[in-house]
Amino acid sequence: MNQKVIFDLVIDIFLHASDPFCGEERPSENKAGDSINISSSKWYQVEWATPGALTVWLAIHYGESPMRSVIMLLFFVGSPLLAAEPKVHRDVPYVEPKSERQTLDVYAPTEGKGHPVVFWIHGGGWQAGEKSEVDSKPRAFVDKGFVFVSTNYRLLPTVTIKQMAGDVAKAIRWTHDHARDYGGDPDTILVMGHSAGAQLAALVCIDDHYLKAEGLSPSILKGCVPVDGDTYDVPKQIATVEERRAGIYRQKFGDEESQKDLSPVTHVAKGKIIPPFVILHVADHPETKGQSQRLAEVLQEAGVPAKAFPAVGKNHGTINSDLGVPGDVPTNAVFKFLEETLNRLKE
Repeated sequence: MNQKVIFDLVIDIFLHASDPFCGEERPSENKAGDSINISSSKWYQVEWATPGALTVWLAIHYGESPMRSVIMLLFFVGSPLLAAEPKVHRDVPYVEPKSERQTLDVYAPTEGKGHPVVFWIHGGGWQAGEKSEVDSKPRAFVDKGFVFVSTNYRLLPTVTIKQMAGDVAKAIRWTHDHARDYGGDPDTILVMGHSAGAQLAALVCIDDHYLKAEGLSPSILKGCVPVDGDTYDVPKQIATVEERRAGIYRQKFGDEESQKDLSPVTHVAKGKIIPPFVILHVADHPETKGQSQRLAEVLQEAGVPAKAFPAVGKNHGTINSDLGVPGDVPTNAVFKFLEETLNRLKE
């Protein structure tokens, strides 16, 4: 239900103020997509899956007067509840020949151009996970004026973590090359990821050889938001945990040289092009807290704006699934970070 339909609806209420339903019996039960006869000349589709549309219906159906209905309608015309659904493009290959694990989904605003692009990397222990597992994120970011891209990448044991980072860089290259097709700004990409995706996000944003291998400048990355990762410093993590888990990390990250190479902290240096960071972590989890603080400190020492943000009351799952939910504190912190980061670019 777009704003033009709402406007027409308002006019109809005024024209039929004595009875906005023109004397017809008000519908008692409606299913998604049912039509409501507002006037003799127009029919409107109400999609009950949209909270704003449901509110509009309630305003008309239960409003004490046509004027009150009009006021409520006009209020919700400007409400985020009536924001247009993102345009969704699924399973877009970022390499040829097409491979299911090397595809991405694009969620784009319905209009406008030059939108900053949020690039999301799922978690799953480098051996599981799916780009569709995004919960509230696409709608939340698109409503804020971002293009939202969620990528798949190949997994263990088929490829190494280094090759996964290469896949992420290839997906960023595709995003850069096609951003304008979806209303995005190819030179304003913000990389985010959860868990294993947090390590990959930080690594690609700091170790510039991955992007350079794709012919990209690291300057296109304007911010990084890793979410509850535990391997920004892999050797430190291995030294922290019990031997059983240490063995699992060694199996995934390889020998000591490989562990260091796949640790984002290894590649931080003064003078490098590294975007600002806000690093979300579960407040009371000693491993992700320690790793997040370690990464933030190393970045700060190199002069890179960075902050570790403790998410109180969250666990490893909910810090991800709640990201994008209205009123969520970590979500608000991310949007504040993005706003400040993008405003600095305009200075």
